[in-house]
Amino acid sequence: MRHTIYCVLCVLATLALGILAARYVADSWLLAFFESLQTHISLFAILLALITFVFKRHWYALFLTAAGTVLLVHSVLMLQEYSASSLVASAEAGGGNFRLLSFNIEDSNFENGARIADFVITSKADVAEIFEAGPILSEMDRITKVYPYRIGCGVMTTDCDSLLLSKRPFRSQLMRSLGSLWDNRFILAAIDMDGQPVNFASVHLSKPYFDAFHQIELGLLAAALNDVKEPLILAGDFNASVIAPDMRDFLAATGLRHAFPEPATWPIAFGPYGVSIDHVFARAPLRLISVKQIRDAMGSNHFGLMTEFSVPRTGGSNDAAIN
Repeated sequence: MRHTIYCVLCVLATLALGILAARYVADSWLLAFFESLQTHISLFAILLALITFVFKRHWYALFLTAAGTVLLVHSVLMLQEYSASSLVASAEAGGGNFRLLSFNIEDSNFENGARIADFVITSKADVAEIFEAGPILSEMDRITKVYPYRIGCGVMTTDCDSLLLSKRPFRSQLMRSLGSLWDNRFILAAIDMDGQPVNFASVHLSKPYFDAFHQIELGLLAAALNDVKEPLILAGDFNASVIAPDMRDFLAATGLRHAFPEPATWPIAFGPYGVSIDHVFARAPLRLISVKQIRDAMGSNHFGLMTEFSVPRTGGSNDAAIN
């Protein structure tokens, strides 16, 4: 019996590590779900390998432990690779502080629509980006008293899916589709933030295991954002971790960076130990000061994010740039 349990645990650990290792020899959307979970699956495989020592001491269990440790360490290194080199106070950046709320509220979450609207109204965010926004459509009249400028939910589109709210008028605005799977899930708006124009981008991507749609959408998004020359902050539901290969290619191509460690946003049952699939990225000279999880999911299957950032005044030092 002890040998049988040992064999079962070794097989499970081998399968887990084999799936993770496949990313190093193959590039397939079939692996996408597991690639975002590399840190978690590596830890699971290491735990299984360690448990096998209770039943039988064998070199293969030691090998599985070592292999899992290598994959775990590499996942952490990848999580750090495209992070901002440092987070500085706004005084160093020479500009004012602003707040961005980003939150996938889940399109079936109507029973919490009023509660979410209350949160948005009282959040003190300068800009709010809401995904699957249908549950707050009925609350739009009172939301627009605080955020009189919006894109989405009847403005530039007839549906209510992606929504960008602002307390300040838009200098320019764009809403478009990325690929053919979903309509109008990319928003780009330039807003004057105390004399400094800032581009706010909002995106909601398809799930990465829906064929190659996720990779195609990221390619179109990168092309659109590389045309933006002024300070840029991008928030959205990417449905993938930054260690997924197409996400890494996207960050390398755009020069966007994220805070480290990123707050977990899904699944909510895992709390702070989940996966970061909702992100906030920024490009120099804009600086991320903090990106925090909104601990109450308010009925959604995602946690929202509250981001504080600063933008150097025109003519300020470039030493504060994200690199």
